[in-house]
Amino acid sequence: MDYSNMPKRNIIAIDMKSFYATCECIDRGLDPYTTPLVVAEPNRNGAMTLAVTPYMKNLGVAGRTRIYEIPTKIKFITAPPRMEYYIKMSQKVVSIYQEYVDIKDIHIYSIDECFLDVTDYLKLYNKTDYALALDIMNKIKEETGLISTSGIGPNLLIAKIAMDIEAKHTKDNIAKWDYKDIETKFWPITPLSKFWGIGKRMEKNLNAMGLYKIGDIANYDKAKLKKKFGVIGEELFEHANGIDYSRISDFNHRTKDMSYGHSQVLYKDYNYDNIQLIIKEMIEVLTARLRRHKKKATVIGFGLGYSKTYKGGFYHSRKIEVPTNDAKYIYDIIYSMCERFYEDYPIRKVSINLAGLVDNNTEQLNLFENYEKVQKKENINNAIDTIKDKYGKNSILKASSLLRDSTAKERNKKIGGHRA
Repeated sequence: MDYSNMPKRNIIAIDMKSFYATCECIDRGLDPYTTPLVVAEPNRNGAMTLAVTPYMKNLGVAGRTRIYEIPTKIKFITAPPRMEYYIKMSQKVVSIYQEYVDIKDIHIYSIDECFLDVTDYLKLYNKTDYALALDIMNKIKEETGLISTSGIGPNLLIAKIAMDIEAKHTKDNIAKWDYKDIETKFWPITPLSKFWGIGKRMEKNLNAMGLYKIGDIANYDKAKLKKKFGVIGEELFEHANGIDYSRISDFNHRTKDMSYGHSQVLYKDYNYDNIQLIIKEMIEVLTARLRRHKKKATVIGFGLGYSKTYKGGFYHSRKIEVPTNDAKYIYDIIYSMCERFYEDYPIRKVSINLAGLVDNNTEQLNLFENYEKVQKKENINNAIDTIKDKYGKNSILKASSLLRDSTAKERNKKIGGHRA
């Protein structure tokens, strides 16, 4: 693989170790490395832990587990989740980042993880990226008591994988990887679900194809991966080879122009499987609006909100190279985001936003697409849109919209049978 034209930034990924559990220990004046504490709803034996202390992990207790699965011989403290407190602690950490780099060079990935692009700051501080990471981590420990790990790489992906795989095993809790480390450090990773962006479901599908290590994906036929998984297959191949063109500015995109968004607060708890139906229905609504207004999107935002018991959730956006109003393409992108960020909690809210809009006649050539096939799909979509506009949104429904978990029919009635 030729990496000569690949991005060569100085990216630092930082993660707070056992964040929620450590916050609870700090508030109680306890040492998370000697305290048996779990964050979970009290008096609920079937509750899922939100986090456990490093001490509990050393005893073999997983960070996410059911209370009844913890061995009875382990006596532990149960701390109820306090999201407002965790958010305040997270804000303190972000304020420390801002002492070193401008907010435009910070991507808040989650409540306890962040990416910093320090490329333009190394001369200012006269430090290496490694030394700067160490300074920031020490400052976090000094001012908040939180312990962090850090990965450093030439792009966001490599920094993230270095942090996830190696940083916690090093003396300073820092791991620095480069493109030259892909074959020796990326490729041996197994099981596949240890790799950022590959969930258990995707791992099972890849295992069925005989792919068990990241190197197996990196050396597989890219065209076959795309045929099997669509845009996700291309992403899998590129990520397995350490390729990532994304910049922090992509994630920090704030649209000043018009965007189309849709969110639903659900009437019951949904899980990973039945939420896919809701996501597909919402995408159908949004892409119909894009086509009606002769627009295509270049930024896709997606988020899930969890039930009251677990609180929290996530929202992330992704910039795409080829503008689109195709429902399947957008679903593939959102599916990959769901695989990456969903934490297996009950879901009560779904949000999707399509932004970075361009006119429908703005075409960007894609050598890998069959133009006639794309045009045929657009013609079919336009015909369906015309019928729905004339006879109402429920005049044509997919068979999946008749399923019990679907909200399409009722939602269409509430927002009106014709144009929205």
